[in-house]
Amino acid sequence: MIHSSESLEAELERLQHRPGADSVPPVLCEFIVDVCDNPAHYANRLRSVLSAAVGLGVTSDFEEDILLVDDVPDWFIAISSQDEERSPDFAKNGRNAFTDQTKQPPWELQNWLYRFHPEEDSRGWEWWDITPAGPSRVHVWVDSWGESFFGCEELRWASYTAGALRVEGPFVQQSSVWAEAAAEGTFDASQS
Repeated sequence: MIHSSESLEAELERLQHRPGADSVPPVLCEFIVDVCDNPAHYANRLRSVLSAAVGLGVTSDFEEDILLVDDVPDWFIAISSQDEERSPDFAKNGRNAFTDQTKQPPWELQNWLYRFHPEEDSRGWEWWDITPAGPSRVHVWVDSWGESFFGCEELRWASYTAGALRVEGPFVQQSSVWAEAAAEGTFDASQS
């Protein structure tokens, strides 16, 4: 799936503010995420790193060898650079859970950021929302254009390193399931 500048700008807006039910597609994909600490803090960390990456997709020249990382959170730079001393425990624990559960190596920062190139077709999703689902669980919602199988390992890496202990999914859901979850609770960016 190729992302347009308009779709990236809309995705960035959804990362900063909950989308309205009037703009929801017929189906979304849900990831069930067990988190290591306060779900609102987790939501803030996940949004911050994805906002930086999607923002690069809107503003950066991907013909350059190295993308600027000024807006990428320090904790994410540290864990993606294997900097153990600067990596907080939530990120180290998430990285370990990612490698244990996916059997994949950790992502390198620049490789991860390049997945947000507007013409990169391996990222088969766009951010939709995150909703609380209990004292240590959240649901991450993405638009996969109705597909049940799509490239999402960069999302999985960000989810784990933001403090996930386990990430299950994706599960295709009718948008009404998201709407019900959104009506029950929110992690508005101003909350965390």
